[in-house]
Order: sequence, then C-alpha cells, then structure tokens
Amino acid sequence: MLVVYKKSYEKITMGLLSFVPDLKDIQRLNDEMEWYEREENRHLYLWTSEETNDFIGVIGVEVGGEMVLLRHIAINPSYRNEGISFDILNALEEAYPNKKIISTLETGQIVSKWEIEKNNKEQL
Repeated sequence: MLVVYKKSYEKITMGLLSFVPDLKDIQRLNDEMEWYEREENRHLYLWTSEETNDFIGVIGVEVGGEMVLLRHIAINPSYRNEGISFDILNALEEAYPNKKIISTLETGQIVSKWEIEKNNKEQL
C-alpha cells in the first residue's frame, strides 16, 4: 500500500532511497530530500509490506499537468524480484487516474516493463 511521506518517516525513507545508486552519498541524499520538500508537486510515497506492514519501498514523483514523472524507485533488497515495483506503479496509477506515468532515464526500464505487463493483461 502506498503511504504518503511524513517527516516522522525521514530515516526509513532515507535508508530506502540510499539503495538508489545516485543517492549513496549522504549529502546528495539530503539535497534530494530537501528538493522533494520544496515544491508542492513533488511527492515521496512509501510502500508497506502486506505481510509485515513494514516500509519496504519508496518512490519519488513529480506531478505535472497530464503526467506523473517517476523520479526514484527503491525497494529493500530482501523484497526484490517479487513484482513489488509493478504493484507500486499500479497503486500510483490508481492514485493519479487521469495522468500518464512517465520515467526518467534511471526509471525508464521499470516503467517500460510495467507498461508491457499492463498491456499484456489488458489484451487477455
């Protein structure tokens, strides 16, 4: 389940975001957290595990007119390869039903795979 970021989730959010290769440096990570907090159209969401209710993933998005730009996605390594990223993108699409989810260069591969999966399911 997607959960809107709150300041009380800062440490877990930073921990999850540190799995993003560009955000391993603490100063870079702090700058990115501040970047999300500066504008109303930038949002962080955490993903909770259905089994444990622990936060196991995070996404960062920038919302524009007709689109939602997926800037960051990170999942705890213990939960990777379970389809969680697709679940997160499905939930993001539900949260923004009238907007298209687009990617950065870094998130392009996962968004492309998700769109293919979604199109395959729609054709069945």
